[in-house]
Amino acid sequence: MAEILVRNLDDAVVKQLKHRAARSGRSLQSEAKTILEQAANAPVADAASAKKLALAVRRRFKGRAFPDSAKLIREDRDR
Repeated sequence: MAEILVRNLDDAVVKQLKHRAARSGRSLQSEAKTILEQAANAPVADAASAKKLALAVRRRFKGRAFPDSAKLIREDRDR
């Protein structure tokens, strides 16, 4: 297995990672490894996929009339 070294991490970041690791019952190294694995395996949204999703949402709601959101927010704030 490969190893990496991360230099110059802010002390606050390390502190947050230690707290996160403790909550998860893991060591700092194990927590960092888990975070990196999740990030590496996360799906990457590309422009084509985003456009396809936006078009699907538009088709789904085509022809519907929606109330003015500013009016709804104002009504909620006035309560």
